[in-house]
Amino acid sequence: MATHRTKILGTGRYFPPRVLTNDELSKRVDTNHQWIVERTGICERRIAEPGVDIPSEMAMKAGKIALAQAGLQPNDIDFILFTTTMGDVPMPNTASYLQVKLGITNGCACVDLNAACTGWTYGFVMADALIKTGAYKNIMVVGADMTSTFNNWDDRGVCILFGDGCGVTILGRAPEGEKSEVLAQILGGDGTKAAHLTLQVGCSKQTYTAENLKDGSANISMDGKEVFKAAVKTMASHCEKVLKDAGLTLDQVDWFVPHQANLRIIEAVGTRLNFPPEKTVVNVDKYANTSSATVPTALDEAIRDGRIKRGQTILVAAFGAGLTSGATLFKY
Repeated sequence: MATHRTKILGTGRYFPPRVLTNDELSKRVDTNHQWIVERTGICERRIAEPGVDIPSEMAMKAGKIALAQAGLQPNDIDFILFTTTMGDVPMPNTASYLQVKLGITNGCACVDLNAACTGWTYGFVMADALIKTGAYKNIMVVGADMTSTFNNWDDRGVCILFGDGCGVTILGRAPEGEKSEVLAQILGGDGTKAAHLTLQVGCSKQTYTAENLKDGSANISMDGKEVFKAAVKTMASHCEKVLKDAGLTLDQVDWFVPHQANLRIIEAVGTRLNFPPEKTVVNVDKYANTSSATVPTALDEAIRDGRIKRGQTILVAAFGAGLTSGATLFKY
């Protein structure tokens, strides 16, 4: 069996133009800018226009940017792995819509993956395995979420946290002589904690009704304290595990790119690991939690502004509903 090393060939991101500030939110729920910033680090978020910046549209815009950076044509993509919590429609998968919107005519594989906020990390690990074995050559991993469609805008503990956006990463084979490769990875899940972060309405278990749409039960619900504790503990332990597996220490890591759910979670993980905050990529203040899009958008931002450079070692960690979790360590 052929063995290849995986390289990030290109990245791209897209955020809807509409900015929703903390001050605007305070007109709907009992909160204010200072209260939100102190607890989450979030100052504003982007909100997609329904029917316009849906996941496939955001992915098309971010995907074109990633293709240009990678120097690839649409038909060079032989697998689309689309990670999202809620795609364009329940069926068919959103990857199929993206294939058409990008003008891909080669009949490439199209798959949607739902691991909530850990989605892109799950997709990255899976794509790496497919490239390493030689099964596929160029895989587009998408993290796109329009959480505004199921956010509870009357729940102060939830509505302040989320925003919409998309990040795209194209993985391919590293040419001989290059240092790019995935060094270690881990994926996990703990279904016993699934009730801590859930959306119960909209699929087979329970369809939408006038009653659940009115009383708010059709929206996301979360036990913030329990999610916070699980996130910090799991992300930190996953980081330690991939470092151990790769035979590296934290001081050999150039940048940490964590899931952007809450600045306090990011800080708590950094404290547990004793990792310097100046080497941590953070953009939650500008975009809030964009679910599966947080890691790829933060990664793209740091690559494009010059912080992340070729040859550097990058540590990624994420967690999400399920509760899902994952981490990966790679040489960019």
